[in-house]
Amino acid sequence: MTFFKKIKDKLTQQTDAVTEKFKDGLSKTRDNFSGKMNELVARYRKVDEEFFEELEEILIQADVGFETVMELVEQLREEVKLRNIQDPKEVQEVIVEKLVAIYQGEDEELPELNIQSEGLTVILFVGVNGVGKTTTIGKLAHHLKSEGKNVLLAAGDTFRAGAIDQLDVWGERVGVDVIKQAEGSDPAAVMFDAVQAAKARGVDVLLCDTAGRLQNKVNLMNELEKVKRVITREVPNAPHEVLLVLDATTGQNAFVQAKQFKEATDVSGIVLTKLDGTAKGGIVIAIRNELHIPVKFVGLGEKMDDLQAFDANEYVYGLFADVIDEAKA
Repeated sequence: MTFFKKIKDKLTQQTDAVTEKFKDGLSKTRDNFSGKMNELVARYRKVDEEFFEELEEILIQADVGFETVMELVEQLREEVKLRNIQDPKEVQEVIVEKLVAIYQGEDEELPELNIQSEGLTVILFVGVNGVGKTTTIGKLAHHLKSEGKNVLLAAGDTFRAGAIDQLDVWGERVGVDVIKQAEGSDPAAVMFDAVQAAKARGVDVLLCDTAGRLQNKVNLMNELEKVKRVITREVPNAPHEVLLVLDATTGQNAFVQAKQFKEATDVSGIVLTKLDGTAKGGIVIAIRNELHIPVKFVGLGEKMDDLQAFDANEYVYGLFADVIDEAKA
């Protein structure tokens, strides 16, 4: 199983703690997806059309996405024919190989968070209410602070009751200041104050919360564009990242949100929260393949340090840990 060994070799370059976080965090998806895969492989003696049809169902149920599933299974058919694969067990490795290829595309190394080497980095967070946006901002602030960065938060979600207080609580927990105004204030005015404060204090990274209403895409787009204009005027080339926060447990609904936000603004990356709470972690592949937006962080638990930078090899290991560990033996 050469491809599994290749993944395992790459994982040895990571810390064991990170690998275990992905393994534990994706246990629900692995039990669901990998379990069904094992049953499928055990039930068939040869790779035929019925095998592929059942495989399609398993992948769709894991929220890999209809278009992606059709594309993947067609590639598998060709690969099986090309390699003259007869044993269904051998198909598992090809599936993993294709999933990694779909996610990475031509980029072996996907871009990390766009942190500027000099001056202020501004990161804008967008997403509907209830997906864990404010919590994600707090956790990322903790992550950046642990790397020695000077971080400041901007409470730009001025419309949702309690949003400013919630960010305040996270600011206290992490030990970073929050720039805010009264509830109902103009978000663009908050951003202006926050950028000025960040510059004056020599801050490295400014993390900006925004309103999470998606009922009217025109209003959302206008609001986000206004906020971005203010930021760009004060910091050329900013915001350096626009991160869309999605709740992995909502499955295809998260995919729909990603599509809508992509139409409304320039999303540079996804933060997928509560990936540990879903059995349908295939949504990562669908978002990447069909919307061409990289997942930059994933939430793998409730703790402060459970927000992890996304790694395609760690992710695939989390999905197929049992068979990959077998290959290692």
